Amino acid sequence: MNDTALGDLWDRVTGTQPDPSLWLVTVTVAVALAAVVPRSAWLLSRNAVTIAHEGGHGLVALLSGRRLDGIRLHSDTSGLTVSRGKPTGIGMILTAAAGYTAPSFLGLGGAWLLAAGHITLLLWGAIALLGAMLVMIRNAYGVLTVVATGAAFFLVSWLTQPSVQAAFAYAVVWFLLLGGVRPVFELQRKRRHGGAPDSDADQLARLTNVPAALWLFLFHAVTLSSLIGGGRWLLGL
Repeated sequence: MNDTALGDLWDRVTGTQPDPSLWLVTVTVAVALAAVVPRSAWLLSRNAVTIAHEGGHGLVALLSGRRLDGIRLHSDTSGLTVSRGKPTGIGMILTAAAGYTAPSFLGLGGAWLLAAGHITLLLWGAIALLGAMLVMIRNAYGVLTVVATGAAFFLVSWLTQPSVQAAFAYAVVWFLLLGGVRPVFELQRKRRHGGAPDSDADQLARLTNVPAALWLFLFHAVTLSSLIGGGRWLLGL
């Protein structure tokens, strides 16, 4: 690939695209809700939230100086991220706290990019993040899930019209913002019935001596605030 082609590709990725119409943004909200609210759809779409959840654990583990051994994604939409390092301290706390907040933070960042008109940059940024995560996946189902998700982003960004790219990008960001909220309520319900004794909130409680209920409150605050803030950006408010 010559310098001209590379320059054209760079301009395509980093350039801005026109804002979609309000009706298209509204339709993408409905699509995202349809993927999050019905239980039958959520059982499938939650895999994408798990990718973001475990990716958040892995990224923060690396940024905090821990050694990332690997990530596993399972067909029941659960996941596991294994890292090595000091079993206590700020690095471990941040790593444990990153999972439930990661989808919402990704959605908030995506909403900021879309509000600035960087639709293509969002799509290619997602491909880059998924490619980096793929290196750390340690099971076949996880590889299949991440590759399929990355392929969807690539095909949309490379083969479709700008209007389709915009619809896909907005639907993805709405899904992350909405899909980041539901798992926290699910965790709260499980803990109320005595389930999930080793959840992220319970691990954080043991690490910090702060009750798990307060960590759940923090997760709720982050996910709901991200939904409100990101939604305002997406709607142009």
